[in-house]
Amino acid sequence: MTRISQIELDDRNLPPPTPEIEQERKVAIYDLLEDNSFTLPQRDGRAVPDGPYHVQLSIREKRLVFDINTEAEEKAAEFHLSLGPFRQVVKDYFQICESYFNAVKTLPPSQIETIDMARRGIHNEGSRVLQERLEGKADIDTDTARRLFTLICVLHFGG
Repeated sequence: MTRISQIELDDRNLPPPTPEIEQERKVAIYDLLEDNSFTLPQRDGRAVPDGPYHVQLSIREKRLVFDINTEAEEKAAEFHLSLGPFRQVVKDYFQICESYFNAVKTLPPSQIETIDMARRGIHNEGSRVLQERLEGKADIDTDTARRLFTLICVLHFGG
């Protein structure tokens, strides 16, 4: 089984999210658990425990941490990614999301659609960066990358 069956965000030391951020989080988690592709490739000739996997995402010491266990709570992998490559795209994503949330309240549909297209473009860029950073560590499809990028943004919001 090459999938994530449970995901948890370690946000204990982060400020509470805004209602919009909390909604993004809930939707991303729901969509991720409904449909995802997550494979741990063999590394250093060692066998990889079979999934499905339980994934905990956190930010520790300015690094994004993926802590991955099997459903039997056997350690499958842990890897730490520098947050540097994500900083600008996360910042851009938050700015465009803020514009989108404000536009929904006041602007006509055509202008909302334009902002939403830009938001999706930045989101796609973030998911591409994530796929690149996970290369050799985990294989994920585009939709899984998009949902995980949303969760990374949620963690960034508090950090």
